[in-house]
Amino acid sequence: MEIAINALRAQERSWAPAVRQENGLLDQISGSIGGPFHLIHPGSFAENLAAFQKVLRDKNVAGHVFFGKKANKASAWLPEIAKLEGSVDVASIPEFVHALANGIRGERIGVTGAAKNNDLLWLAARHGAAVAIDALDELERAITIAKQTTPLRVLLRLLPPTAPDSRFGFNETDLQSALQRCAEVRDHVVLDGFSFHLDGYAVEPRTEFAFTLIDRCLEARQNGFPCSAISIGGGFACSYVSEDDWNAFKGGLDPSLFHAGKSFSHFYPYFQTPTGADMLDAILERPSAEGTLASRLLSTGIALYIEPGRALLDGAGMSVFPVQGFKRNTDHGIVTVAGLSMSLSEQWKNSEFLPTPMLIQRGPARQQTPVRAAIGGSSCMEYDVLTWRKIMFPAAPRYGDLIIYPNTAGYQMDKNESEFHQLALPPKIVVGKQEDHFTWRMDQ
Repeated sequence: MEIAINALRAQERSWAPAVRQENGLLDQISGSIGGPFHLIHPGSFAENLAAFQKVLRDKNVAGHVFFGKKANKASAWLPEIAKLEGSVDVASIPEFVHALANGIRGERIGVTGAAKNNDLLWLAARHGAAVAIDALDELERAITIAKQTTPLRVLLRLLPPTAPDSRFGFNETDLQSALQRCAEVRDHVVLDGFSFHLDGYAVEPRTEFAFTLIDRCLEARQNGFPCSAISIGGGFACSYVSEDDWNAFKGGLDPSLFHAGKSFSHFYPYFQTPTGADMLDAILERPSAEGTLASRLLSTGIALYIEPGRALLDGAGMSVFPVQGFKRNTDHGIVTVAGLSMSLSEQWKNSEFLPTPMLIQRGPARQQTPVRAAIGGSSCMEYDVLTWRKIMFPAAPRYGDLIIYPNTAGYQMDKNESEFHQLALPPKIVVGKQEDHFTWRMDQ
């Protein structure tokens, strides 16, 4: 039986409750795995990607949607990207090779991240990938490598005016030096355009800075550079809970709601609007003195690159932790699950994953007396807590039950996972539909 409490109840895609309700499915998976596991649903990922691509088509804007691969390491997303002629954003050689091995062509790979090593730059040049460059020494290494292999496509990354202390991006002085060096080596470095990445999830600053990048492209074209694209990075919002639930939670926030009076410096904004593809639409349609961003891109013939990670994974996964024990504390209990809080990444950023976990009761019927409890991991560390918030469960959890965390595919599942205590990492289980029932397999 599945019970979820009303407070901060997760908004989910239809596949998620259907999987939980299909007779014997979770029992079968849990019995095979013998520990925690993640369920992933490539179909929802494909729907998200297609929605972003549809916005670009509907606005007649040329461009590519790059999946920010760091948001989830599973292989199952990549064939969906290949089918939809999408793109992948990587920051390491293993990520690059993983994308290639799953059907992503080199020219559909973008390489970002800090100070790429020479081997990664060489691989990018060989496969025609576009590389974001944001430092003069990195540019010099890229030029040397491009001279030894094939021309390298680059986007020069600009320092955001709202984040002058960021580690990433050229300041104005270094940008001019970079443009001069690109002009001197035109046969080896192809300046595709410019890029940026902003923190936060606001529409307006992304639109404004995108107009700046278009102007940079037009200036560079006067100096003979192709400059056919801009990248506005990621930061596309997601909503995990309803607006009413989110406002009620914030209005009643108090340390007494959490085990040990725990307090937090910040939370992800679990309700936002606009989100996902609707946010892209809002960015493209936000009015300005120059018209909309969509009309400006169209009139200048400049393509738009975006790099969503979390927003492509919205609704595409959940995490399952078997219950190992339950004991009562003072006004609440403690559930201990198989697995570690490292498999729920918010805890490692001094924050909390707030969509309410669910209890799947298994075994003989029990008295349905509600209890409040926090959820701890199975390590010997006091701070190994998956949920500090005192969750109201419909009955006391017991050994063999399952705790379900909804909508965890984006950054939650594997960002900080570790084999602490020599415990195996939770495997990812790919779920799909065949006729009228669900199928499952291990992600490769």
